[in-house]
Amino acid sequence: MPNEVTHRDKILLQRLSAGDERAFTQLYNTYKDELAQFIARFVKLPQIAEDISQEVFIKIWQNHTQLQEVDSFKAYLFIAARNHTLNILKRIAKEDSAKAEIIRHIQSIRINNKEDDLISGEYQAYLRKVLNSLPPQTQQVFQLCRTEQKGYEEVAALLGISRNTVKKHMVRSMKTFRQALENGLGIPLPLIIIHILSGKL
Repeated sequence: MPNEVTHRDKILLQRLSAGDERAFTQLYNTYKDELAQFIARFVKLPQIAEDISQEVFIKIWQNHTQLQEVDSFKAYLFIAARNHTLNILKRIAKEDSAKAEIIRHIQSIRINNKEDDLISGEYQAYLRKVLNSLPPQTQQVFQLCRTEQKGYEEVAALLGISRNTVKKHMVRSMKTFRQALENGLGIPLPLIIIHILSGKL
């Protein structure tokens, strides 16, 4: 069986390197779930792992003409996924370090705890206001995915909707939060990404 899989992959890889979209789709359907599970070992969040796996496959397609010399598609795919994921985590680590420095600076100049509590309360109220502006089902999907850390498949089953619909709701909510936080509070995008990946939104 392993030899059959390897032989099949080599044929599909040859077709993919020539720009065959059907070959790409077949390889994608074969490895997408396994790849997302592999990436989840690094990022711990299934939703983020799925998004990163999509990015990896996009890169594979964009560079398909360079795959002619690849011997094992699966090995190539998983190495590419590992490298891409680690690069993302390195960027986040740098941004997280910058965020920590900003927090330390704010703590060193803050006037009193009452003022800090007021600012924190206003921030939380603003987030609730943004969340409440979303359609009811989008709010529900967001709460299940972010607050309760449920995967897309589980949320889809709970709400009786498709997995793709769950993803659309999450894309809408994330876009709304990013725009609101950047425009309303002046929080830069890198810090928002850290906030999202850490599950605080």
